[in-house]
Amino acid sequence: MTDPTGPITVPQVRHRFAEVDGLRIFYRESGPADAPVLLLLHGFPSASHQFRRLLDALGTRYRLIAPDYPGFGHSDSPAPADFDYRFDTLADVVEGFCLALGLDRFALYVFDFGAPVGLRLATRHPEWITALVVQNGNAYEEGLSDLARDFIANRPGVEGAAERARAILTLDVTRSQYEGGTTDPQAVAPDGWTLDQHFLDLPGRKDIQVELALDYHSNVALYPVWQEWLRTVQPPTLILWGVNDAFFPEPGARAYLRDVPGAELHLFETGHFALEEKLPQIAPLIDDFLARTQK
Repeated sequence: MTDPTGPITVPQVRHRFAEVDGLRIFYRESGPADAPVLLLLHGFPSASHQFRRLLDALGTRYRLIAPDYPGFGHSDSPAPADFDYRFDTLADVVEGFCLALGLDRFALYVFDFGAPVGLRLATRHPEWITALVVQNGNAYEEGLSDLARDFIANRPGVEGAAERARAILTLDVTRSQYEGGTTDPQAVAPDGWTLDQHFLDLPGRKDIQVELALDYHSNVALYPVWQEWLRTVQPPTLILWGVNDAFFPEPGARAYLRDVPGAELHLFETGHFALEEKLPQIAPLIDDFLARTQK
């Protein structure tokens, strides 16, 4: 019997390590070596595994590369006494990662923590960035909920800040970040939040996350710099936003249009980890966007 659907093409996802300033940085990669590159920068408390389905969905047409930051996922995680866990240094490592892989022209996907890391990278190397995909990655004051502002208020020298930051590193909170705001929690596979918690519970990992939490205020201070980059460069921009995000509400998505009026905005009835529930709707939008912008 003839198969009416034809052959099925499934990308080969490769799992590798890159050496960056003495650290082994784990990354996932799919797609042809000569295809346009999309660099995927993950959020908190996740790692590159959050992009596993997107690598499968788009990995036959584009070269998708998703690293784990130091202190996350499978990358090296030195103790805070041996590594300065700040968003500046995460950006340093991602910059070194790009140099190690010879990445100097790529579209950039930023989500959650990936926004402050990626936008630091963009302002350092505007010539590297061919397009920008923003998924619940905030760069505006109006995109901060009261919950996010309470989180950002934890900083060095504030009494009880470290304890409050550590208190959110629990299974219940991690799970709520995935399922909160979704229209169908059963559409969200438990693999993501259980794997995130596995890594959080490894020795020393919570100390790392506390250090980063106490530095988050440095990102808000740089919002005007990133907004100026957007206004000046006007990168082709695709904005994908789960509007029920408890941390970064919908006004943060619309704020990008103030600086990049030509940006394409798509809102989804889901939560923070929008890819978990809405990948069938989001992946074709990214595919179409890249096809038009990455000639």
